[in-house]
Amino acid sequence: MLRSPQASSFTKNFCGQWLGLRDIDFTAPNHIAYPEFDEMLKVSMVREAELFFSELLEHDLSLTNIVASDFSMLNGRLASHYGIPGVEGLWEFRKVALPPESHRGGMMTMASVLKVTANGTSTSPITRGAWVLERILGTPPPRPPANVPALEPDIRGAKSIREQLAKHRTIESCASCHAQIDPPGFALESFDVIGGWRDFYRLERWVKGAKPIKGKQYLEGPAVDPTGELPDGRKFQNIDEFKQLLLKEKDQVARAMIRRLVIYATGGAPESADRSEMERVLERARAKDYGLRTLVHEIVQSRLFREK
Repeated sequence: MLRSPQASSFTKNFCGQWLGLRDIDFTAPNHIAYPEFDEMLKVSMVREAELFFSELLEHDLSLTNIVASDFSMLNGRLASHYGIPGVEGLWEFRKVALPPESHRGGMMTMASVLKVTANGTSTSPITRGAWVLERILGTPPPRPPANVPALEPDIRGAKSIREQLAKHRTIESCASCHAQIDPPGFALESFDVIGGWRDFYRLERWVKGAKPIKGKQYLEGPAVDPTGELPDGRKFQNIDEFKQLLLKEKDQVARAMIRRLVIYATGGAPESADRSEMERVLERARAKDYGLRTLVHEIVQSRLFREK
């Protein structure tokens, strides 16, 4: 069935559900701060994720590529957005080796994911951090306490997101969750609302310390700080180092994917009684370097699928 042309519908629907790509039109980037965003870029963003997943599936490539990979599927428009030279043709996609300095590779740093985890004006480490925990690690954080107000980003840029979160973490009921959520969110702060790399925040209006940029309507705001520390004390300086730390959690990444695939295939979440069967699927996939195609085959042959 995976060799059938109809398998493309599985890729499209599964990626739309798993990565949240169905929300790609949910927000429109501010045209002053992000004048480079257009329809072609948006369509290319989604297509990259779908083609990348298809590549993993077709060639039974390791699930570790979801976290970090040395290639992606790009056309000229998206390569230009990523600052990757040598990719000709605006629409035609191909497999492209990623330069180490590109900071790309894997699903988390794809523009489509970065866009659906931001609004049209600002990014939030909370939103992106929760996305990584839920979609990549399968460990969604609990819902925030009802009596704690939501943290609204300061779109004026007068107060950094770290300053706001530091104050938020002084609330005892929030501290333990933010210790989990904030680190992956901080690592992804190097990417703006349309998935472009940034060293500073773009501001729509002047605040103290903002700098004008020649030829641009937006202003240069504070520098981005992508450093962080995991709950176990391991530290990272940027998204590249964070990915390397995440690669040490291969089994957890695989468990999260098994759960997602089972939900998609059966329409229901695995129950506690299914845990041993999920571990057997994981064991078989681990023996074949966590290949995605292997994982699908093992799930289809398992009790998780046959007896639902």
